[in-house]
Amino acid sequence: MGKRAFWVGLLFIFQLALAFSWWAPPAFALTEEQKFFNQAWRILNRSYLDETFNHQNWWFVRQKALKKRLKNREDTYGAIEKMLASLDDPFTRLLRPKQYRSLQVNTSGELTGIGLQIAVDRKSGYIEVLAPIEGSPGFEAGLQTKDLIIEIDGISTLNLTLDEAAARMRGPEGSLVTLSVQRNGGKVVEEIEFTRSRIALNPVVADLRLEDGVRPVGYIRLSQFNANATAEVAKAIARLEEQGADAYILDLRNNPGGLLQAGIEIARLWLDEGTIVYTVNRQRTLGSFEATGNALTDDPLVVLINRGTASASEILAGALQDNNRALLVGEKSFGKGLIQSLFDLSDGSGLAVTVAKYETPNRRDIHKLGIMPDKAVSLKVTNLSQLATDADEQYQAAIEVLEQEAIVADAI
Repeated sequence: MGKRAFWVGLLFIFQLALAFSWWAPPAFALTEEQKFFNQAWRILNRSYLDETFNHQNWWFVRQKALKKRLKNREDTYGAIEKMLASLDDPFTRLLRPKQYRSLQVNTSGELTGIGLQIAVDRKSGYIEVLAPIEGSPGFEAGLQTKDLIIEIDGISTLNLTLDEAAARMRGPEGSLVTLSVQRNGGKVVEEIEFTRSRIALNPVVADLRLEDGVRPVGYIRLSQFNANATAEVAKAIARLEEQGADAYILDLRNNPGGLLQAGIEIARLWLDEGTIVYTVNRQRTLGSFEATGNALTDDPLVVLINRGTASASEILAGALQDNNRALLVGEKSFGKGLIQSLFDLSDGSGLAVTVAKYETPNRRDIHKLGIMPDKAVSLKVTNLSQLATDADEQYQAAIEVLEQEAIVADAI
């Protein structure tokens, strides 16, 4: 009986060892390429929002990849990209050294290229123009929101990531790049050659508007949340206050987002109190960012949004809407409620990793849903030079809202 128990116990231990052998670390020393892959794997392992890793065994993903021969860095990049693709999260991505430097330049406030804000069109899979940066080669050539970029220098954009497309459009000042562009759902594809130029990314355009029936209106258009954004918005508000602005329109249309902290700080320029945003990490831990009592103005505010309003723009718009600080006019926003952090890799590349999701002050999760405006108005103008003019239906609707508020205020 004792011998039988001994052999049964030994057999059980042997079976257990076999069952768990798939995750055991390899007995051999790792190559440099395997170590580099491991570095990326560990970052995801400790940081990624979804602790189920898209319902797969993350240890097994690692072991399966390490069994394959990684001959060079390009092989390793491919293995990392395959690993990330298994997460089914387009915002978690590998940034190769050139792409990573480009992203850092972009958020720092300066770049060399043709000046387009882009996204992947969900229907076609091609690269879509969200908006050209004012004064850039893309703006001067008349590129418009919803234009599809079919090719970049003859390379199809159908299988390019946003970072790959951006890297191909950027380059040395004075160099040439050719885009094949499909205009707003049409069938004709036009080839346009651009000369790349250095673009200073001041993301703010602001001026005082004297509209009939409305007190002086400070118009501020914010195109991106880069390192310059908070200071430039603060300068614009201070200047417009000195010029006599009694109401404001904050235009976030076609603003794809950027730095989370910039969105929070700009919300604080408008809010004296209240929660700005909640964050939820993989441990379901709830964090929040609050107003600090340093609002620069309490004048009436209308915020313009559309389907190109995304990420940090939605954080700002949601904070102002939920705190009853502003009315939103326009179209439903994009719906990106995930937060990414950047992680350096040892060869100068990096990882953008989804580390948390955010909710608006009223605990709304807007991911893939977007933010609904208080007053829905479609945008029919196709020429960007017509934005914030008499031809801009959304802008005119914002003026009407402020006019009604002025009438109520006068009556009181």
